[in-house]
Amino acid sequence: MAADNVEEHEVLICGAGIIGSAIAYYLAEKGVKSTVVEKGDVACASSGKAGGFLALDWNDSSPVGPLARLSYALHKELATTLGEDTGYREVRTFSVTASAKPGRRRAARKDDLGWLDGNITRVTEMAEEGTTAQVHPQKLTRALLSAAEVKGARLLRGTVQGVTLSADGTHVTGVTVDGRRLPAKAVVIAMGPWSGDATAWFPGLPRIGGQKAHSILVRPARPVGADCLFAQLVTSSGQRTEPEVYPRPDGTVYICGESDSSAVPDDPLSITPRADAMTALQEAGAAMSSALAEGTLEAQQACFLPTSPDGLPVLGSIPGVKGAYIASGHSCWGILNAPATGKAMADCIVDGNCSCVNLAALSPDRFLRRR
Repeated sequence: MAADNVEEHEVLICGAGIIGSAIAYYLAEKGVKSTVVEKGDVACASSGKAGGFLALDWNDSSPVGPLARLSYALHKELATTLGEDTGYREVRTFSVTASAKPGRRRAARKDDLGWLDGNITRVTEMAEEGTTAQVHPQKLTRALLSAAEVKGARLLRGTVQGVTLSADGTHVTGVTVDGRRLPAKAVVIAMGPWSGDATAWFPGLPRIGGQKAHSILVRPARPVGADCLFAQLVTSSGQRTEPEVYPRPDGTVYICGESDSSAVPDDPLSITPRADAMTALQEAGAAMSSALAEGTLEAQQACFLPTSPDGLPVLGSIPGVKGAYIASGHSCWGILNAPATGKAMADCIVDGNCSCVNLAALSPDRFLRRR
């Protein structure tokens, strides 16, 4: 096996989604250069197809709460410091009950929620002002990686096939990419649902899987407000669904839902949406707003959200192997928690401990402690 003919990499990050890109960014802020390895494209999977909804306190009852609160603040900070349009803005958030069954359409509201003129029976505000926001995930991911590259980070196209360890197996020495051995001082697994491949390289790791989620982008016939919706919808066939609707600053409206447990494919670029899911999401949007019913469908897509056995992110040092780290399993809150994850992982890698947030409850060794 041929070794790379360049100098040893300081940190090799496997995956150029929003988690890997955030880690590269915060490492660069600490003066550490990283190499990000990606077999597809930057933000080619869920980081490019997610909704980008942010909530300050919706995870407060979970061990993820402190990470989410820190990350919410970092998103607002990054919107300024990155110097690029990341689609960030604060939003209002509502719970909506609606039906796609034929019925009298509700009269338009007199306030600025008038765009919700569909067959709606209830609208309830879900969040206090200043506690929910949004970003454009693909734009943010690319902005984070671009900012890291300005400070010396590199993007390497290729497939990570494994890791290399010292003779005694106690510390990582690099990764294998397309048959080449790339030496490194530290390696981070941040491959979203494909992080499950790393269980073959690090037997102590929990299995990371994936849940398939569908979404569409609609260009509404008329402008709509900065109002994110969590809906309970009765479809035309009588089924109950829970679509989510996120209008974006660029004038499009992102509508998601219709999850399933399909197997994660090897190639992130091969993911295709289910036709019935696309139809259901279009019907949901049309039921809530004539602006969406009369709008133009711009994208139909699907992605896999990375999941862990206990539903919590897996963040920190990989037990028993010095210089090896993992950051994955964020599920539907990956975009929200990416900045704090990047900052926390950079602390772990460079300083040996995380000072910005306590990661104990999210550490990979929690699975070993339960055995």
